[in-house]
Amino acid sequence: MTIETFPNPNPSRPYTITHINPEFTSVCPITGLPDFGTITVEYTPRATCIELKSLKYYYLDFRNKGIFYEAVTNQILDDLVACCDPAWMKVTAEWKARGGINSVIVVEHGKA
Repeated sequence: MTIETFPNPNPSRPYTITHINPEFTSVCPITGLPDFGTITVEYTPRATCIELKSLKYYYLDFRNKGIFYEAVTNQILDDLVACCDPAWMKVTAEWKARGGINSVIVVEHGKA
């Protein structure tokens, strides 16, 4: 899945964009059961910004993928950094309780 971008409308001004997906799903690679979470992407764009429709479809590719929380979060960061080369990016994955435990994974690229 290709994540599309568009030109930053104001590349001379540093600003932060935040995208929140409260309906993210993937699959536990051990149990095969679905995992539900909220993915928050915050970034300071350089030349391009992430297009939201393609981001939505990118997220949907994880619905049937068996992958651990830590791997999902790091893969999202790697893929988004590769597509838009931000000055800074942080991905936060907040997972619903499984076995009575909630998990939050945070990964970051660049300087804030």
